[in-house]
Amino acid sequence: MKTNSENIFGRGISLILILVATCLFAAEPAVKTGDLVFQYDFESPDAIDVWNKGKNPSITIDAGFNSAHALKVVSPDKNGSSNVVARYRLDLKKYKDCTLLCSAMIKAQDVSKPPNPWNGVKFMLVVDTPSGKKYLHRNAPMGSFDWEAYKFLAQIPQDIQDAELVLGLELTSGVAWFDNIKIQVRRTPVQVVDYKAPATMYKGHDLPRLRGAMIGRLNEQDFIEFGNEWKANHVRWQLTWNGFPHSPADNGDLAAYDKWLSGELDRIDRMLPVCEKAGLMIVIDLHTPPGGRNKSAECNIFYEKRFQDNFIKWWEHIARRYKGKKIVWGYDLMNEPLCGAELGDGCLDWNELALETAKRIRAIDPDHAIIIEPEPWADPASIKNLPPFPIPGVVYSVHMYKPHKFTHQGVYDNNSGIEYPGVIDGIYWDKAQLKKELQPVLEFQKKFNVHIYIGEFSAIRWAPGKSAYNYLSDLIDIFEEYGWDWAYHAFREWDGWSVEHGPDKKVRTKSPVPTDRELLLKSWYSKNRKPVF
Repeated sequence: MKTNSENIFGRGISLILILVATCLFAAEPAVKTGDLVFQYDFESPDAIDVWNKGKNPSITIDAGFNSAHALKVVSPDKNGSSNVVARYRLDLKKYKDCTLLCSAMIKAQDVSKPPNPWNGVKFMLVVDTPSGKKYLHRNAPMGSFDWEAYKFLAQIPQDIQDAELVLGLELTSGVAWFDNIKIQVRRTPVQVVDYKAPATMYKGHDLPRLRGAMIGRLNEQDFIEFGNEWKANHVRWQLTWNGFPHSPADNGDLAAYDKWLSGELDRIDRMLPVCEKAGLMIVIDLHTPPGGRNKSAECNIFYEKRFQDNFIKWWEHIARRYKGKKIVWGYDLMNEPLCGAELGDGCLDWNELALETAKRIRAIDPDHAIIIEPEPWADPASIKNLPPFPIPGVVYSVHMYKPHKFTHQGVYDNNSGIEYPGVIDGIYWDKAQLKKELQPVLEFQKKFNVHIYIGEFSAIRWAPGKSAYNYLSDLIDIFEEYGWDWAYHAFREWDGWSVEHGPDKKVRTKSPVPTDRELLLKSWYSKNRKPVF
């Protein structure tokens, strides 16, 4: 029989052992900004075996950047129809929801023009998820160039299963060299501070639902038809300077930008009485920000502070200009923001710039909704990059084009015949899969009691059969189930997205009879309640 002291001693030893085991098997230290994820300089004797397991003779080791060794990839196919790539498997599960900064030194010789901007010289992370592969990279230049630093940001999805780093040439001919590969943590998952979820969700309007479309340069009759005949109750008015993503703003001439934007706001003012007559609220959407975008479609506003100053100046002006005007529902600060790998001197990142701009607007205009899209690209998965802003009157917006291979088939590439519902890149896409893609947005809404606005969604009109109709119908059903406002992309803009045009890509005139997609939108618009001004 053990004595009481022996029992106490035994329990003490057990407690010590438990504490030791806890220390030994505790979770890994938290990921921090700046942590080194991966580094490779090709100086190791086994570098070629590590990167070229398939023994491809077109992948070799050559002289590097200020060093003896680099990876050399040759694509001899003069037709540019083959891929020559080296692969390195990476375990990135530790970095879920982190943004990684991927950098390398790259040199090229006689790289031919690839069929698409995203082909060509490849320095890319390929991430496997249950919903398919994610290709994380930045478009690279072609032709010949000496060693250049090449960087891109990679958002690691929460549901990552596997990943590999890819170096090489895709659907192009030429030679490329790679050296000094480095991956670091640029941003850790968003931390929510100083935020208390409101008891009542802010929508910025008193209607059951906003159902409308994004617009370009409509005339008076277009507005009247869209509001009175189609029964829409709002438009997302895109302020776009001759195209997207590239525009005359890309050259950085702020005087020209100011002149353009001033003229666009004057046009809004002239059309406000027309919109009022048509029962249309408007969202002012700054589609073209100061500075435009660079060749990789990154917003130059994150590289030069003068563009950020101009951005804030204009939003203060817009807030003063439309303060008290009930016909304006809200201010969509920037369409599909995209940061580069680094920030310019004195520049804020998107979350910081959006918050500062929102504060400036709210100091002037206490009423209108401030609409924030997540970076990058307003993608549903990107909403995890946004904290809920600790100011009143904010609505959060995403755009829905997934799966992109289906919605944009034949827009930037030669893909065609991709059906919905159906298997796309090994995943069966149907309403259930669409809900999975939108789940992060629903979770954000519920967690922070905030309102969601789908500022864009669409499917190209020449998708086969009833695919475009099926896709749009499923999405709208989901938006309605979740109580989200929505705007179709787009009404009387480019005919590729037009529901008034039929499925034949070659026919650029409107269908003589309403399409199934047009009837679908009108059926939902017919449920609208109109705003009272």
